[in-house]
Amino acid sequence: MRDTLAQFRSYDRGVRLLMVNQFTINLGFYMLMPYLAAHLSGSLGLAGWLVGLVLGVRNFSQQGMFLIGGTLADRLGCKPMIIAGLALRVAGFAALGLVDSVPALLAASAATGLAGALFNPATRAYLAADTGERRVEAFALFNVFYQAGILLGPLVGMVLTGSGFRVTCLTAAGIFALLGLVQIRGLPSLRPDGARRGPGGERETVFAQWRGILANRPFLLFAAAMTGSYVLTFQVYLALPLEVRRLGGDGAFGAAATAGLFAVSGLSTVLFQTRVTAWCRARTDPGRALTWGLLVMGGAFLPLLLAAAVPVPDGGAGRWFLAAGPPALAALLLAAGTMIAYPFEMDTVVRLSGDRLVATHYGLYNTVCGIGITVGNLLTGAALDAARAAGAPVLPWLSLAALGLLCAVALRWLHGSGRLAPPVRSERAEPASA
Repeated sequence: MRDTLAQFRSYDRGVRLLMVNQFTINLGFYMLMPYLAAHLSGSLGLAGWLVGLVLGVRNFSQQGMFLIGGTLADRLGCKPMIIAGLALRVAGFAALGLVDSVPALLAASAATGLAGALFNPATRAYLAADTGERRVEAFALFNVFYQAGILLGPLVGMVLTGSGFRVTCLTAAGIFALLGLVQIRGLPSLRPDGARRGPGGERETVFAQWRGILANRPFLLFAAAMTGSYVLTFQVYLALPLEVRRLGGDGAFGAAATAGLFAVSGLSTVLFQTRVTAWCRARTDPGRALTWGLLVMGGAFLPLLLAAAVPVPDGGAGRWFLAAGPPALAALLLAAGTMIAYPFEMDTVVRLSGDRLVATHYGLYNTVCGIGITVGNLLTGAALDAARAAGAPVLPWLSLAALGLLCAVALRWLHGSGRLAPPVRSERAEPASA
């Protein structure tokens, strides 16, 4: 942890502020969102399909608008989009606590999603531009702050929700409002990277830029291959909690074991991310690191595959261990795979962009991965249902392990064919005083 803090202090003001910014964004988001469904169905009495609609609108508005958010960041600058996203989330979170009509809730949910689409690509593009050759290490440290916010947010939200969901919403909105004011005053501006002109200096429209990115085959192949990693890591929220509850029940033990999944994932990242990245940097290249990361993610489901072959005890300590142990080990291995791959993944997106229209590339990348998560979760849910109906508990875990292997093979092929290492322009945007 001391090394992490020393590395944090070694960056300039803008980068440090972005790290704290991301921690605070996740703190505010996760202190509210895990309890939103219970508020909608309990306090407001909405039907289950309406709860799903409100939550789905948030996800759709974020994933569907990432490309727009990235494009705006490239054309108008990263700082304005970060501030605009924070302001929009203030309005959205405050409204979620104050309104009770379905149209107003849908509008508030859409606003919170659009906010993420504005500041996420802008934040990553700013970080990439301002850290230069230290980009990989910067993204590793960024992931530490990212996971710390996810780890702490639900705990703070649990305390606040005891005083009422409205208190939680307004507190989260206040956090984002304060964060926005800090960004306005303290975040240096970053010049757009000449996004209105092509590599030869010609003026380009937005649609021409999008066509150029869609013609970037190595980038699209990389995004498709990496989509599997997001499907795998999302199982901490889907398949692993369902497995815990299937064996451990919905009581206090099941709830504690499910919470343990997130604690294992978040704490391991906070404690070991920078060390893992330094180890990988010293021993391999980005393409191999990405392949290793996907292999570890796929291997995360092997403990569950082995556990599925063991007779399930009727109760007692044996059943509790089977319910909590393999899923916790899977969550740890998923976190390890992410620690290996994530910094190199973010760096590869920049390199495949040719260091131009970086935020737009991040926006499209997030959209592709978001679509993949949706499709992957539908298929995972179908596999879980089929496994239950057929009495074949190995089916979902075997499928997820195979997905990790398939994506690792795809990344190995991309790396071996040279598609992950195109030449990069030497120019980059420089921060100017705010």
